[in-house]
Amino acid sequence: MPVPFRPDRRRLLALGAALAAGGAGVVRPGSAAAAGPLPLERVADGVFVYRAPYELIAPANDGAIANMTLVVGSEAAAVVDTGNSRLSGERMLAAARAVTDRPLRYVINTHMHPDHTLGNAAFAGEGVRFVGHHKLPRALSLRSETYLAQANRLLGAEAEGTRIVLPDLLVEDRLALDLGGRALQLEAHPTAHTDNDLTVFDSATGTWIMGDLLFVGHIPTLDGSLQGWLALLDMLTARRAARAVPGHGPASVAWPQAVAAERAYLDGLRTDVRRIIAEGRPMSAAPDLARPSEREQWALFDEFNARNAIAAYHEFEWE
Repeated sequence: MPVPFRPDRRRLLALGAALAAGGAGVVRPGSAAAAGPLPLERVADGVFVYRAPYELIAPANDGAIANMTLVVGSEAAAVVDTGNSRLSGERMLAAARAVTDRPLRYVINTHMHPDHTLGNAAFAGEGVRFVGHHKLPRALSLRSETYLAQANRLLGAEAEGTRIVLPDLLVEDRLALDLGGRALQLEAHPTAHTDNDLTVFDSATGTWIMGDLLFVGHIPTLDGSLQGWLALLDMLTARRAARAVPGHGPASVAWPQAVAAERAYLDGLRTDVRRIIAEGRPMSAAPDLARPSEREQWALFDEFNARNAIAAYHEFEWE
């Protein structure tokens, strides 16, 4: 059972000095100091997760709408994913500083989507390496204007300071990062949820940080290849882990059991869309005819199922 983490008050008192040293010492309305550190759950020894709400980006959540993870080794720490604004990143940084005084050595992005990357700016500073899939820089650069415009439109003043920070350490296939007595095994995957999905396996505890290759409760969102995602899940479920951290969902879940609902949805989406195409129906019919029976099973179904159906129709239309 995950144990909620309660910040160390002494470290919180020291946080102002730490932020000031990083150029973020001025307290403004909506700042991390005003909003407070994100709440973390300890899911394993040295592994802490912020469990995000099933919500769209809004001022009420500061853009912190995807799970974020802190891993602490004997020499250094790493953060995996940073939220949809600099403010969400600042709140995750505050949470990390409340847990440990070890230097933050790596910020790892599991893929390009803004709810996982736009908080990077809060961590930019001497000694911090930004890590991602080798296709992440191009994918994020192509969408940067759209992502930033959306953040500014939906968050207003709370988007202040949000900017694109690209990775400077790229994963072509696999890469091990040493935090001191704790090796993080990073793996770049073929096109699935996106074309730049990266997973992080903590060998010390058997914790697998999956990013958006794993959705639990929140409807999966397709921005890559449905066929590729299903094929990748078949491969990944053959591996074992003590627990998994989804990109959206509980702080940790059993693996591979927790992926069953996602896989059933994606498989059903493929079946429905292929049938729609075989019946000669237009793409415009896909949103209403693809997986309507699952509406009550997923948070944010109405916001994303139609997009998934259109993306799948594009993929299978000419197969």
